[in-house]
Amino acid sequence: MNQNLISTAKDNMIRISPTKLSLLVNTIVNMKVSSAVNQLKFSSKRVSKTILKVLNAAVANAENNKQLDVDKLFIKEAFVGKSLRMKRWRPRAKGRAASIIKPFSKLTIIVEERLENKKDKL
Repeated sequence: MNQNLISTAKDNMIRISPTKLSLLVNTIVNMKVSSAVNQLKFSSKRVSKTILKVLNAAVANAENNKQLDVDKLFIKEAFVGKSLRMKRWRPRAKGRAASIIKPFSKLTIIVEERLENKKDKL
């Protein structure tokens, strides 16, 4: 694999659980960037705007830092990880408290310039 043909972008603090985020991220892997952008623009999920920002950052990194052709970019990898968890408390009966855990996620998107359409999911 040629390191000159790939570019990455990360977001380390996305306020959604990793399982919900990975459902949407897994649908755009191995897609052409233009079709992935269209799919994220018209998605009804709230987090799709955040994924679109990270994808646009990866495309901008590829175009400006590595001088790659935007029309030949594909999403090579996109993976989700756990980040911090906010812990909150909710009052319950008899003076007790129940915990509320609000998870955050990490997202990394790797784009690659391909010369041929091997695994194109249009």
